[in-house]
Amino acid sequence: MQSGRLKHYRNDWPTPPRDQHLIAYENMAAFFESQLDFIFFSYGLAFILLGTVGFAIARIRGRENFWTVLGLFGYVHGVSEWLDLTALIVGDTPLFTAARILVMTGSFVLLMEFARLSAIQFGLKLPGRWIYLPLLAIVVVGWGSSGPNTAGALSRYIFGFFGSMAAASIFVEHAKRFSGVARRLAIFTALGFAVYAIAAGAIVPAAPFWPATVLNDGWFAELTGMPIQLVRGTLACALAFSVWVIWGQLLVAEVSSERYTAYLRGQFIQTVVVMIAILVLGWTLTEFLGGIYRRNVQQEARGDIDLLASRLAGETSTVDGMVRALAGSPSILPLLTGGSRQDDRRARSVLDLDVEASGATLGMILDTSGTIVALSDRDQTAGSQSDRSAPWFQKSIAGEAGYHFAFDAASRGPYYYASYPVRNDNGSIAGVAVLQKSLDVFEISLRHFGRPYFFINPDGIVALTNRPDMILRTLWPLSSEKTAELTRQFGTLNGPPALNHELADAQWTHLGGNREYLRRQFADHSQWSLVIAMPNGMIYASRILGIFITLMVTVTALIYFVGREHGIRESIQMDRRLELQELARELRFQATTDPLTGLHNRLKFDEALASEMSRAERYGTPLTLVLYDVDHFKQVNDVHGHQIGDNVLVRLSQIVSMQIRKTDLLARWGGEEFIILVPGLDGEMARQTAEKLAATIGRVAFDKAGMITCSFGIAQHAAGDSAATLIARADHALYRAKMNGRNRVELAPPPATSDMASVA
Repeated sequence: MQSGRLKHYRNDWPTPPRDQHLIAYENMAAFFESQLDFIFFSYGLAFILLGTVGFAIARIRGRENFWTVLGLFGYVHGVSEWLDLTALIVGDTPLFTAARILVMTGSFVLLMEFARLSAIQFGLKLPGRWIYLPLLAIVVVGWGSSGPNTAGALSRYIFGFFGSMAAASIFVEHAKRFSGVARRLAIFTALGFAVYAIAAGAIVPAAPFWPATVLNDGWFAELTGMPIQLVRGTLACALAFSVWVIWGQLLVAEVSSERYTAYLRGQFIQTVVVMIAILVLGWTLTEFLGGIYRRNVQQEARGDIDLLASRLAGETSTVDGMVRALAGSPSILPLLTGGSRQDDRRARSVLDLDVEASGATLGMILDTSGTIVALSDRDQTAGSQSDRSAPWFQKSIAGEAGYHFAFDAASRGPYYYASYPVRNDNGSIAGVAVLQKSLDVFEISLRHFGRPYFFINPDGIVALTNRPDMILRTLWPLSSEKTAELTRQFGTLNGPPALNHELADAQWTHLGGNREYLRRQFADHSQWSLVIAMPNGMIYASRILGIFITLMVTVTALIYFVGREHGIRESIQMDRRLELQELARELRFQATTDPLTGLHNRLKFDEALASEMSRAERYGTPLTLVLYDVDHFKQVNDVHGHQIGDNVLVRLSQIVSMQIRKTDLLARWGGEEFIILVPGLDGEMARQTAEKLAATIGRVAFDKAGMITCSFGIAQHAAGDSAATLIARADHALYRAKMNGRNRVELAPPPATSDMASVA
């Protein structure tokens, strides 16, 4: 920003007022510029979060592999921004610049590939990946012709702008397929990518071709007072969180749980609040750590410039003292009042001694008209007329001590003039004594000074410095009239102004493309001043600790939130699996259990019979079936009703269950018929068991039904038996028990081969 309307500062003038809006604007710009490291950090972190979300969505939407490409874009672009952060902190090199441009270009290619694959998934016919080759060739040609800045700008124009706009179109298509919150978020994400296309793909670093010469980062910073990276970083955060919420909505649809939906909504709010808190606290810590070093730099700069001022004062104070002594010497006044030749020789001797003692390069005695009456330089003669308008002469002829710095364009070096009035006995001014001293010794002694320093005239022209490239360069902008005047005085000035406005006292600003702390201090009795520059690199190095701590806390918080979300989702899915298993067990129980008696049903019995028959045949152990039913059960139903009949069956089941072994299996065979699978007992032992059961049943009164009896048919498994033949023999035995009078037990004889064949 031009500030030519500002007055030049003098050590004895009040500071002229500046426009308050201009000051506020410059302060805001300086603040944002000092925060570039944290802006780059947050910018990259947001895109890495976007990459993580992209991979998370890819796991949900298995066949939609373009989400994986979006995740890769987020990771690579985040790394690209962190590489810019590294360049800001440790400095840049041509090789590192090339690497950063390659990574940035690769990230934008991935964004364009995300859009291409998505469009193909939506049914559009697009060219293959070969399309990137001619586009990359344009970037390479730009690099070869004009350097990396041109390549970077072309990469942003071709891949950054069009890739972001294509991504915006893709999210518009997603919005058509989503519903509810996910639909609105997809529209918001589309708008975010469209704005990002302008911020990252249209506003590019300055490059030597249109429109990069006009529409660039510098133009945006001058227009708004903030770096474009701040806008990009803000958009990156918005994109990351919006895509993250889309991922949450997809998870809600997949899990389909009210508990999970409520948790995810709460987690989103918590995460946003925690992330904002972490970033704010991290920025505060980073600013605090940077502030410690900043204060150290400022204190060190104050000490260094005081040292320079002291050394300069040491160079001039001897001259100041000697010129006073010279003007007051009794030998000088006769030279100005028409003394003798001897007085003249004595005065010249004193002049030469004072010049030698003070280290001056020249000494003069002038009368009130400005005519030189004595000169220490033997190669010049007295009697010439000096410049009556010289500030030091004007001061001394008015009765004051004169102190003045001047730059000699011929020798390209500064000089110091000290003058003092020579007075008559009555106190009137008879002339002026002057000593001139070159500052070459001062310049040589500071040639290897550890900080860049500048000794400037009141217009900001560098007259003395340990940076030769800055000699005769103005530090701040001047009006065209002033520039023309200085050009006539000094010749062509060395390049454009180094700063964008006059340096009042001390501030952080850019000098030669690097942000440095500049401190200005006026030389004694002069409008000339010393300026010292302190590099900013170590401030970034101290701030990086705060950034690293912020990164670690952020990663820890994200791991916690992601792990907690995963745990909740796993818990819900586990509960669902347990519910399904319980439901399966319940259905299995219902499928294998008689609903009236609670005994196993025929399906369960058939499964158990097949298993026990295999075991009996494998190990040669006995296996017997006991089939029984209730005698005259039809009369119970006819006389007392079916409810009483059902009660009889239930009670009977309970009695028999209590009498048999745990290894035996009791099942309801059908109606009033029951069957017992008795492994490990042969037919005779099973017969004894059945007789005990019959006796027990005969002693029990069944409420309204009274006393009942049961008939039993028993069959022992024999070699060659099948389930059908074994059950058929038990059924035949039960039939004989019925025919022989009921309430009895019949054991089926071993089967003949012909009998099994006929049953089969």
